[in-house]
Amino acid sequence: MGLLLLLTSALLSSYFHPGSVVKAQRVVILKDISLSMEPSHVVSRNTNVTLRCRANVVSVEKALSREYTIYKDGNAIYNKTSSTSEDLLYHLSEVRVSDNGKYSCRISAEGQQATSSAKKLEVTGLSKPVLHVNERVVAEGKEITATCTAHGERGSIFFYFYENATEIEERQVNSNQIEVKLRLSSVGTHRIHCAYAVFVRPDSFKSEESNAVSVTVEELHIAPVLEIFPHSKIYEGDELFVSCSVKGPPPTDKMHLYLSRGNQLLDRGNTTVSHRGIALAKDIGDFECRLEIGSVVKNDQGTISVTELFSVPTLTVSPAEVFQREDITLTCKSESSASERLGQEGLTYALEPPRSQLVPKGIGIFSGKSPSNDFNYTCVARAKNIVKHSEVLTVRPKVPVTTPKISVVGRAVLGRRFTILCQSDIGSLPINYTLLKGYDQLNTEAVTQPFQQALFTVSVDRPDEISKFTCRAKNSHREALLSTRLNATVIEPLSHPILTVIPGLSEISEEDNLHLICGVRGTPPVTFKWYRVGTELPLSTTTSDKNNTHYQVHGLSKEHSGVYYCEARNHANNVVRSEHVTIEVRMALWKKLMIGGFCLLVLFLLVVVSVLCFRSKRGKREAAAELSVKPASPKSDDSLTVNLTHDTEVYNAATVRLDRAAVSVWSERPPEEVNDEESSVASNEPDVEYTEVVHPRPVDPERAPLKKGTDTVYSELQNSPDGAADHHDYDSVQYAELNGEQPEVNNYLLEVNNHQDLPVPVD
Repeated sequence: MGLLLLLTSALLSSYFHPGSVVKAQRVVILKDISLSMEPSHVVSRNTNVTLRCRANVVSVEKALSREYTIYKDGNAIYNKTSSTSEDLLYHLSEVRVSDNGKYSCRISAEGQQATSSAKKLEVTGLSKPVLHVNERVVAEGKEITATCTAHGERGSIFFYFYENATEIEERQVNSNQIEVKLRLSSVGTHRIHCAYAVFVRPDSFKSEESNAVSVTVEELHIAPVLEIFPHSKIYEGDELFVSCSVKGPPPTDKMHLYLSRGNQLLDRGNTTVSHRGIALAKDIGDFECRLEIGSVVKNDQGTISVTELFSVPTLTVSPAEVFQREDITLTCKSESSASERLGQEGLTYALEPPRSQLVPKGIGIFSGKSPSNDFNYTCVARAKNIVKHSEVLTVRPKVPVTTPKISVVGRAVLGRRFTILCQSDIGSLPINYTLLKGYDQLNTEAVTQPFQQALFTVSVDRPDEISKFTCRAKNSHREALLSTRLNATVIEPLSHPILTVIPGLSEISEEDNLHLICGVRGTPPVTFKWYRVGTELPLSTTTSDKNNTHYQVHGLSKEHSGVYYCEARNHANNVVRSEHVTIEVRMALWKKLMIGGFCLLVLFLLVVVSVLCFRSKRGKREAAAELSVKPASPKSDDSLTVNLTHDTEVYNAATVRLDRAAVSVWSERPPEEVNDEESSVASNEPDVEYTEVVHPRPVDPERAPLKKGTDTVYSELQNSPDGAADHHDYDSVQYAELNGEQPEVNNYLLEVNNHQDLPVPVD
């Protein structure tokens, strides 16, 4: 146990350094801090007010150090540190209006802070100000010293001084007293008083007025004197003398004299000043003699009247409207003059500048040709060294108007209103333009501004009407000038659109070239557009100087079939559309021929195959039949009769060649050569014989020719039951196939004769 205590003490001594002190953390809670004002937050002047700062501090230690701070309008005004729990008291002795404001307190302890809510103190009442002056009677221009006091007041104070209820001075100080120098405005008794205002942000509190003090200002016995010579009946040109002097004892202060007429200073000095000159009409007015002694100002004024020797001349021109290079007259004249003072010298007039081309024609009359450009003239009147100028007269010679030009603004469209412009290239304003149609006056326009135009709105119903319009222009007394007739194109709106198709609708085939011709009635140029129904964009657009044009489609195909139409527009801006045309592209002719030929070929092949099949089947049936040739009739002619038995092959009709098969088609059949086998075969088959008769060309020309048809005649012979043909007891049934071409028969005969297997005629 002792060892354990020893180890514990060693560890503790090694952990804590020598000289270190371990302090337990103090816990402080500040709550319920407040500020109160005693006896109240609204008090009158000179009241003692106590501010009480109270707080509830919770801590382990009873004697905890705490710091109090008192604030006024956010600024710290008092600070104290205390270790007791008693409230902090802050005393305001004999409060003034300057103590008004918002107060609060803050307490700090062990790093914790708490601030009370602000509370406003209102102090009412100000002391009455007191005014003192150093002198009650002063000489004119002297100053007095005035002192205004606000007893017991503190803070920022504004002082105001008044003379007969008019404020004459204002000062701001941080004390309750001020002293100022005042100079009273005029001679006489003046009533002086003062007042003040205490400024407490953001308000100010103004006091009542102070006591009034009367101050008398005595006039100085000195004055300026103004004298004018001559005193009356002053005419222009007379010598004029004006003097300014001082009357009275000289003052102790320095004085100044000033002589002026209106705003013009004529002279200045200390004792006497004067002015000498020639009297002019403009000298009419007030002369002033001014005396300044320090701040004292005295003046004397005098007025003179100067009679005009002659009035300012006026310059006029006639005639009122002046045109270039025409005669003009300028007249210069003074409306009034003092004839009793002018004497024999009289009044003379002249024009300026001297280089004027006008020459005098009398007193103040000047004549000549007007200049080509604007010119300024001035009249100068002279008498007894008095010179007067007239106002400047600007002569602006007008330019005669030139022959007007008539034109159409924009385009003239038939049946619509359009604008005609009438304009002259040269001519002074104003210019009157008149529009005529034939001899009838339609309207008149006055052009008075530089960029103004004479515009007339009209319409025409026929293209030839437009040439009837003319206009005339006038800007002077001269006769009006007439323009030429209006020459312009009248645009006829488009109408009657027609779409023509070449070739005709029934003749359009594949690989043809199609021409769609669109024609209208109206004035070209015309913009044509071709459309196909179902397509928004045009197929083609073109502008033509004619009333019609075409759109060509090369190498037609079935895809070009459809409904087509065209649109047209000209400068009249009306769009016309043709009727719809349905185009059907038919099959090309060579395709039709190819299909027809192919069909014929197929038909021919079917026929050939059918014949071959038929003959093949018949040959098989007659293969075992016996071939015999005998006369088809008992008549003796050149006919050959061939008896065909069943199951024999037939010669080719095209070559009339005989088949050299094992069983010959053509063979002699003697009765004695019929064997038993053939008899048995014959007995099993029907007793029918087919005989082919070949007719040669008849020798007798009178003999009737064969009918058109096949030249082969088949004879059906009924056999006897015994197997031998019975040629006498039964009538023969012949099937004749007649060929209409006789030369073919001959060819067949020739070809038959060239074969060794030709049949031998039967007896």
